[in-house]
Amino acid sequence: MTVVTTLPDRRLLLVHAHPDDESIGTGSTMAHYAASGAHVTLVTCTLGEEGEIHVPELAGLAAAEADQLGGYRLAELAHACAELGVTDHRFLGGAGRYRDSGMMGLPTNGHPRAFWGADLDEAAGHLLEILREVRPQVLITYDDNGFYGHPDHIQANRVAMRAVELAAAEGIAPAKVYWTAMPQSVLEAGMTHFEESSDNPFAGISDATDLPFCTPDKDIAARIDATEQHAAKEAAMRAHATQIPATSWLYSVAGNFGAEFMGVEYFTLAVGTKGPGSGPYGWESDLFAGLETAGSTDRGGTDRIPVSSAGQR
Repeated sequence: MTVVTTLPDRRLLLVHAHPDDESIGTGSTMAHYAASGAHVTLVTCTLGEEGEIHVPELAGLAAAEADQLGGYRLAELAHACAELGVTDHRFLGGAGRYRDSGMMGLPTNGHPRAFWGADLDEAAGHLLEILREVRPQVLITYDDNGFYGHPDHIQANRVAMRAVELAAAEGIAPAKVYWTAMPQSVLEAGMTHFEESSDNPFAGISDATDLPFCTPDKDIAARIDATEQHAAKEAAMRAHATQIPATSWLYSVAGNFGAEFMGVEYFTLAVGTKGPGSGPYGWESDLFAGLETAGSTDRGGTDRIPVSSAGQR
């Protein structure tokens, strides 16, 4: 049986490890494309059960106590998505299928449901079902080091890239896969700015290349200027109150750099052909650059997508 679904002609899918990752790393990009009429699908791999809790009265939700933090973060994520204008959100394999693994090397990595230990093809199969349904032209996830080395971020990359391989075998793979990144020049500018600050997020680091997420400018493929959505990103981050305290350096940086910090996000291109860009390195300003989608000129376009019964939710 085949079901035909009508979706906007531009479709973006993001694979993130925990609730709050989507807002911190790609919030402005998500809000930008949602506001432009693209279909934005967020896939979150775990409930974030092992996260720290920055709201004292909720300390009892911790994994070592009631172990109810994951359930609470469901509501935080729903609030954040609403702030970003994202209406299509899924948990990989369903809510609670995979558990937050905690930081690398901790005993929580060995939990029976830890995402870090998930069977790769099984997890990728869950994502493949969503790819069959949505047929995104563009997919975003982390690099193969998970941006900064968290096991769940690394696993999210592995699962996403395996699902893309499986989708390619069916002829339905995204045309482009991007990995989140931070240009070396941007990090160096931030280090200079905060050098004398008492709230220096770069304290103890003198060379930007020592940071695991530092990417040479020449390797950046896209710079998405979504400064018009910086307020939505900040509101989404504040929705994750258990994870991002009101005193976070993230908000301090936002206060200094404003829309530029909150609204501009960068990516490397892992799969696909880079589209037209500008500047010394030809950075794209649109993740759909070079793709033939009606959304490039007409925001009102839709695609009728045939979906096999295996791909239905």
